[in-house]
Amino acid sequence: MQVRGRIHSGDIAEGAERAPQRAMLRAVGLRDADFSKPFIGIASTWNEVTPCNLHLDGLAKRAKAGVWDAGGVGIQFTTIAVSDGISMNTEGMKGSLISREIIADSVELMVFTQRFDGFVGIAGCDKSLPGLAMAMARLNLPSIFLYGGTIMPGKYGGRDITIQDMYEAVGAYSSGQITLQELLEMEKTACPGEGSCAGLYTANTMASAFEALGISLPGTASIPAVDERIYEAAYRCGQQVMKLAENGIRARDIMTYEAFENAVATVCAMGGSTNSVLHLPAIAHEAGVKLSIDEFDRVSRRTPHIVDMRPSGRYVMVDLDRVGGVPAVLRKLLDAGLLHGDTLTVTGKTMAENLREFRYSDGGEVVRPLTNPIHPTGGIAILRGNIAPEGAVVKASGSAVQTFRGRARVFNSEEEAYRSLLKREIEAGDVVVIRYEGPRGGPGMREMLAVTALVVGQGLKEKVALVTDGRFSGATHGLMVGHVAPEAAVGGPIAALRDGDIVVVDVPNRRLDVELGQEEIERRLAEWRPPQPRYTTGVLAKYAKLVGSSARGAVCG
Repeated sequence: MQVRGRIHSGDIAEGAERAPQRAMLRAVGLRDADFSKPFIGIASTWNEVTPCNLHLDGLAKRAKAGVWDAGGVGIQFTTIAVSDGISMNTEGMKGSLISREIIADSVELMVFTQRFDGFVGIAGCDKSLPGLAMAMARLNLPSIFLYGGTIMPGKYGGRDITIQDMYEAVGAYSSGQITLQELLEMEKTACPGEGSCAGLYTANTMASAFEALGISLPGTASIPAVDERIYEAAYRCGQQVMKLAENGIRARDIMTYEAFENAVATVCAMGGSTNSVLHLPAIAHEAGVKLSIDEFDRVSRRTPHIVDMRPSGRYVMVDLDRVGGVPAVLRKLLDAGLLHGDTLTVTGKTMAENLREFRYSDGGEVVRPLTNPIHPTGGIAILRGNIAPEGAVVKASGSAVQTFRGRARVFNSEEEAYRSLLKREIEAGDVVVIRYEGPRGGPGMREMLAVTALVVGQGLKEKVALVTDGRFSGATHGLMVGHVAPEAAVGGPIAALRDGDIVVVDVPNRRLDVELGQEEIERRLAEWRPPQPRYTTGVLAKYAKLVGSSARGAVCG
């Protein structure tokens, strides 16, 4: 007998030949009546490594209760999550982007092999959000994403502080602007409890994008982790995934091109993390949707930047929550004709129908009207030129300086650049070039927050530019150009740069060039030899062999 909402679980629950499987399931608590219900996995990235994930087990339990109360069988399982904030500026950071693939692979395998009919994905850290969404797209089952919520800001000197301030404080300490005691006092208050980093960094950016994509319940992206509302949302996710199963609504019904365009527009309007230019194309790839990095530039040119949030603005995620959360942003974009209102969402309703049900404030100073934007265009720009023929990414909203011409200071690793900055060897007018940190060359495409924060902390934010085939934390601001493709490790033109070359960054004209003739670049590249792999065994070596260009989301295979 076909059970409504059941897709795969009959493979392990029905018929005399499945008695061994049912015996195993009885051992974990299932009873006779349960074998005719849909089986829903509750996947979380719970661990005790980082505040982003510390509380997710409690959320998973509430989602599981929602599934059971709606007539399904909820079954919890976990996957990994790494903390970028902890591994930053260490060799361990090479594993961060790789963890996105492992999260997607592991959840896909669990849901596939255990024959679940759908799942709820709950995550907090930067790579765990896209990892779970990639699994949703691959599996194409009824599924919902729940964000674990933002951390509350810390307090120091009468002002809100976040992890961004801590990294910049290291730069301030290195240049004598603050004392060691002041640094330690900030350290004790910056992260007051559970939740993901407080500003519009990568986790909060992706959570916001997922609301716009339609895979999260409306209004859930901005709820603080310590707020009881997030536990209520978890319960509702469990109930709603059962409705999706009963109505046959699957992930790819929601993850359409138009929905991804809504997500891109939201990132641009909010001034979100450049990591979205890696993650959204990767998720789209898994959903069978073509989303090139050029779509970010096209959408950004037409979408005003209206949300005043850190790292370059004043406010944090809890401030956005107080003025209506992401729906307050989406409604303004919808009213201006900048969103597709007819896209389907996990509520079973369209984006426009969801937004009509929300009550709104005017956004106060956090969400500006489109007639008075912070910037007339969005926060993301895609640059091309003889350094980056496949493209490079810059957060245009992160710097008052939009053009820069300077002499290259070339480093072959993040560590080299960091040591040079600590020694105060970088001067105004320099263009810091960090290469061999791309997806294959790193391997793993490390974030450069420690380096970019030193630049800002030493007072060089508007005086130098930075160019890398690596990537940046969502907390980075300044004229920082990342994702340069092709990367140095595969012979991209960035491998030809030398100290003293004149590099030009021109955001308005979307250009990134070195003042060299093409013949000279080709001559240098003809003499170039690829470096020996940094890792020859293990997961990093495997990843380096499989990963593709950052211009296409750094996906494997």
